Amino acid sequence: MRVWDIPPARLCRNHLLGEHRELHAIWSILTKGKKGYSRHPETLRWKGRLKALYLRHAELVAEFGKRGYTHRSPLDKAQATGKGVQSVYIDHPDDQLLILKRKRCGCAWK
Repeated sequence: MRVWDIPPARLCRNHLLGEHRELHAIWSILTKGKKGYSRHPETLRWKGRLKALYLRHAELVAEFGKRGYTHRSPLDKAQATGKGVQSVYIDHPDDQLLILKRKRCGCAWK
């Protein structure tokens, strides 16, 4: 489970689409009280930061548009509460770039 903290333009197709799916899973856990992965570190770091998660989703959707992808799964803006900036990291964004570089997946890590 991963929501990256780097610009979506740097993500390859698989990581962009994967993050979008996982972001929706985290959103559902936090807004609907779902139990699955509720104690996962990636989920916990977004607790109290739904506004930041909503804004990250908007960044992903904007990148979808740039790539010609269709998006049909909006989030409810009324639920976007809490802090609007994510400052808690499992891996610092610089380290995230190194993780992607090692994957050799097509992400723009430079």
